[in-house]
Amino acid sequence: MTKPPTLRAPAPAAAPARPGPSTPARRRPRPRHPALLSRAGVTAVLGLAALYTLLPMLWLVLSSTKSRQDLFGTNGFAPGRRFALLENLGHLFSTDHGIYLRWIGNTVLYAGVGSLLATVFAVAAGYAFDKLAFPGKEKLFAFALLGVMVPGTALAVPLYLLAARVGLVNTFWGVFLPGLVFPFGVYLARVFSAAYVPDEVLEAARMDGAGEFRAFCRIAFPMLAPAFVTIFLFQFTQIWNSFFLPLVMLSDKDLFPVNLGLYVWYSSALSQGHPQDYLLAVVGSLVSVAPLVVLFLMLQRFWKSGMTAGAVK
Repeated sequence: MTKPPTLRAPAPAAAPARPGPSTPARRRPRPRHPALLSRAGVTAVLGLAALYTLLPMLWLVLSSTKSRQDLFGTNGFAPGRRFALLENLGHLFSTDHGIYLRWIGNTVLYAGVGSLLATVFAVAAGYAFDKLAFPGKEKLFAFALLGVMVPGTALAVPLYLLAARVGLVNTFWGVFLPGLVFPFGVYLARVFSAAYVPDEVLEAARMDGAGEFRAFCRIAFPMLAPAFVTIFLFQFTQIWNSFFLPLVMLSDKDLFPVNLGLYVWYSSALSQGHPQDYLLAVVGSLVSVAPLVVLFLMLQRFWKSGMTAGAVK
C-alpha cells in the first residue's frame, strides 16, 4: 500500500533585514526645483514686471514737469522745474477754450454711465443664465461667448455701417450704445452667480412669495456686489481706453473722448510741426490716467474679493 502524501506547512517568510548601525539607510534624493520656481527667480520676474509697468508712468510724471525746451533738450528721466507742472496744467486746461475738459467730460459719460448700465445688464443676464430655466439657454449663452472671442477692433467697421444706416454716425449715441454690450461681463456674472448665490436661499424666497425680479433685486443683487464692482472696473477700463471705435465713428472735436483728442494733438505735433502740442499730449496723458488710478484705489477691496471668488471652498 502507498502512504498518502503528507501536507507540509509553508515556511515563514523571512523578515526584512534592518540596516545595522554600520550601514546607514539610503535617503531618496530631493527633487531640485527649477531656478524660475525658486523664491529668488519669482522675485526677479515680479521685479521686472513691476519695472516694466512703472517706468512709462515715471517717464510721464517727470516729462510733465518740464517746459517744451527741457522736454526735447534733457534726458527723459531727468526731473524738471519745480512749478512747471502747474504751468503745464494751466496751459492744458485753457487751450482751445478748455477743449480738454470737454474731452474728459465726454469720456466720463462714455465710460462712467456706459459701464454702469453695461454692468447692470451683464449681471442680470449672467444671473438669468445661471439660475433660471428657459428654452435654448445654453445655446444663447454659447452665442454670447462668441462675442468674447471677437476683438473690439474687428467690430468697429460693422458698427459704423450699422450706425450709418440709422443716422448715428458722428453723434454721442454712436459711441455710447456699443459700450452697453459686454459679453465677457455676462460670462463673469454667471460664474459669480454660481459661486455667490446659493440656490437654497432663492428657493426660500420663492416659497415666501417673492417673484423672480424681487428675488434678484432684494437677495441676489446684494450678494453679487463684488461681482458688480469687478465687471464695472473691467468695462470702465475698456471704454476709457477705447480708441478705434471713436476714431471711426466721430469727426466732431466736441464729441471726442480724451484718447482721441490726445491722438489729434500728437499727430499735429509730428505732421504739422507744432511741438507745443506734444507737451499738451504728454501732460494730458498724465491727467487721463489719474481717474483710473483713483477708481481702482477706491474699489480695490471689492475688486480683490471678486477676483478670488471660488478660490477656496
